[in-house]
Amino acid sequence: MLAERPRYPAVLPLGRGNRPPSSFGRAPRGYPCVVALFSKKPAETSPEPKQQAPEDEIVHASRSYTPKKEKATPKRTVAQRRRAEPPPSNRREALKRSREKGREDRRESYEGMKAGDERYLLPRDKGPERALVRDLVDSRRNAGTWFFGGAFILLALSMVRDYRAVMAANLIWYLLALAVVVDTVLISRKVKKMITERFPKTNEKLRSLYFYAFTRSIMFRRLRMPRPRVKVGEAI
Repeated sequence: MLAERPRYPAVLPLGRGNRPPSSFGRAPRGYPCVVALFSKKPAETSPEPKQQAPEDEIVHASRSYTPKKEKATPKRTVAQRRRAEPPPSNRREALKRSREKGREDRRESYEGMKAGDERYLLPRDKGPERALVRDLVDSRRNAGTWFFGGAFILLALSMVRDYRAVMAANLIWYLLALAVVVDTVLISRKVKKMITERFPKTNEKLRSLYFYAFTRSIMFRRLRMPRPRVKVGEAI
């Protein structure tokens, strides 16, 4: 049988040859290694804190970074609200401000009407059906456009005492009137076809749309209101 391993006490008396093991040295031969667990560990040196760079020198990798705002972003209703003006000092200044405000409102309404904005249109021009009728009339050449222009010329010819000039003026007048009637019938048929296709559940009366198309077709293109959005010959 193997000889039993000698047992050492938990704590050896300090002496010249009996030095307790340390974590840096090697334990004596035959000394239990468990004693090394109770040895004192050297103090760990804590790393020095890193110095943080100033905020101006920090380079942000993400492009979506946005710096903090000094003031909160105002709401849309507050931003769009007009700035309060000081009250007028006298009656003359109040009247002047009222005139300027009315002039600005009229200019804004006129610009909105020309652009076809629904907020500024007259009741007769509102609605998608009437917008379609306007585009239809503006996309073609109409005989009614030349009706009033030719009327002034024929009126001047009718004042000539020569009966042949008067007869020619009357004949041209009748031809222009007939062309306007035929053109109005063609426009009405086109309006009926497009309204029934695009707005089958509309509440607009077709007769009202026919008359609206007729009144727009006899006006000069530059005088039409709202202004034409399509060119002549453009598809609707």
